[in-house]
Amino acid sequence: MKFIVSSAALLKKLQMIGGVINNTNTLPILDNFLFEINGNTLTLIASDLETTFSAQLTVESDTNCKLALPARLLLDTLKTFPEQPLTFLKTEKNTVEISANNGKYAVAYVDGEEFPKTVQVNDSKTALISGSILYSAINSTLFASGNDDLRPVMSGVFFQFSSDSLNFVATDAHKLVKYTRSDLSTNETAEYIVPKKPLQLLKGILQGFDDQVTIEYNETNVQFRFGDSTLTCRLIDGKYPNYEAVIPKENPNMMQVNRTNFLNTVRRVSIFSNKTTYQIRLKIAGASLQISAEDFDFSNSAEERLDCDYQGDDIEIGFNSRFLIEMLNGLECDEVKLSMSLPNRAGLLTPLDNIQEGESITMLVMPVMLNA
Repeated sequence: MKFIVSSAALLKKLQMIGGVINNTNTLPILDNFLFEINGNTLTLIASDLETTFSAQLTVESDTNCKLALPARLLLDTLKTFPEQPLTFLKTEKNTVEISANNGKYAVAYVDGEEFPKTVQVNDSKTALISGSILYSAINSTLFASGNDDLRPVMSGVFFQFSSDSLNFVATDAHKLVKYTRSDLSTNETAEYIVPKKPLQLLKGILQGFDDQVTIEYNETNVQFRFGDSTLTCRLIDGKYPNYEAVIPKENPNMMQVNRTNFLNTVRRVSIFSNKTTYQIRLKIAGASLQISAEDFDFSNSAEERLDCDYQGDDIEIGFNSRFLIEMLNGLECDEVKLSMSLPNRAGLLTPLDNIQEGESITMLVMPVMLNA
């Protein structure tokens, strides 16, 4: 086996798929990248059994071969090379010799047949979506997904496709985000839960990627195909909670405020909040928003006022500042609207500008009980 490849192109592909590899793997073979040569096409594969990521490169070769090379060693070496052609040659000593401009490096390989086979998504349904829209959907929702092993269905993002719209939902029971595209639809209704790890990988890759992404899915797996890359993962098994039931429909108290000012004020005031509850207090009356926090254990307190546009009854409501900061950070608008009904009912945060046609984002945050 022999092939010649650009060092920079190889590093870029390996860094992209390398995010799949865990720090500790149950199977030692999973510490490797699989190199599959078929003529002048090199297919690179990384897997953790649950998620498999592959990418293709054009190389100079006329052989067919399959072998696994150590991921960490390859990445650490390639990072140090300036752009140059590298020649990979399989030797009789059970090593692959890598020839660079100024040196040679021998790397032990493992037979590629030992590498786990990529799951085939059979009897699948297909949906097409722009990479930039999929990025926005993941970026808007992923932070709201949970980490509770006892409730695995909440540890991913719920994809809900229908003939009316595409919905992407994430919740951890304290906060919930629903991202909707009413300008997109699918012929067939589908609902499935995609785990957090593959979505984090996609989020890092799809920013600024405008080409189409093909999504193929069946009862157990989903596959995302874009460019010359394919990401396949196992779906989370279970039924997603009825999220529509927790979104309050009647919210007569509505406040409009500058997102950046609101975010910075919450950040500052929350430094003085109790480090267990992170509770902040919002007191809204007229055109004035008062944000305060108090940590009784250390006699720390803070209070700030902001101008806002408010319609409704005077209200005093408490929120976990970390959740509020995450949500405000997840939006890219200038003005936000906070809709509320009662101090013990969830508040809804929605952007008022800088959203695309057909796009809507609803963020729900549960209140916390205020101290007297």
